[in-house]
Amino acid sequence: MSASLTSLAGRLLHRQFWQRYGLLTLGLCIVGIMSCAAILAPWISPHDPTALDLNAILQAPNAQHPFGTDALGRDVLSRMLYGARVSLWVGFVAVGISVSIGIALGLVAGFFRGWVDEAIMRLVDIMLCFPSFFLILAVIAFLEPSLNNIMIVIGLTSWMGVARLVRAETLSLRERDFVSAARLAGAGKIRLMGLHILPNALAPVLVSATLGVAGAILTESALSFLGLGVQPPMPSWGNILMEGKEVLEIAPWMSLFPGFAILITVLGYNLLGESLRDILDPRLSQ
Repeated sequence: MSASLTSLAGRLLHRQFWQRYGLLTLGLCIVGIMSCAAILAPWISPHDPTALDLNAILQAPNAQHPFGTDALGRDVLSRMLYGARVSLWVGFVAVGISVSIGIALGLVAGFFRGWVDEAIMRLVDIMLCFPSFFLILAVIAFLEPSLNNIMIVIGLTSWMGVARLVRAETLSLRERDFVSAARLAGAGKIRLMGLHILPNALAPVLVSATLGVAGAILTESALSFLGLGVQPPMPSWGNILMEGKEVLEIAPWMSLFPGFAILITVLGYNLLGESLRDILDPRLSQ
């Protein structure tokens, strides 16, 4: 009898675990695999991603080239592995810039309120009036297309959501008893914001940052596909797609594999972000 109860309890716990953490586990696995592939690209790539082989032009997937070759005989798998490094690096750096700006402005707006809050929120409203992608296109048009410019521009045009989240959390937290107690104990404004309010406002920021990585990867891929992002011969998933567009009818693998990589990576980060939101929000977890 006890063995049956133990088995039943084990099955229930197993089911509850996968109901609560199944998507989180799947998202972590996808993100982990893609990150490992990007980090280990120099060691696991079967070929040089920029080496030309005129005897292997547009070869279909085979034992020597598992993902085929492009119009210049370059190995598509090697280019995708190095392209993963570019895409993930853009995602992390761009989100780091946007989160830093959003946290700083959101904290200041929510803590000081008054005219400071009004000025920052009106700036947010102005930035949100312009579609983000077209704003990025307009800025990139005046700059030299490069990896650094793409990361900076994406970061500088995507901080508004984080600023709103941090402001809302700060407005709530600044009225809590522990903040009032710290204020009465003589804590200054910087200490109140940095040590008492900010750590308690980071949960929604973590979710927003995770989802922001997926958005940055999509934006970089779209810019590279349009020829305004990472410039050849440096590989990225976007410019591999652009090259595959020209030979789509005779070499569909050049578009299939990078498109699938973008899909899986963005899906992984979205699953991770949504799962973190459900876990960190007590109302959703109940």
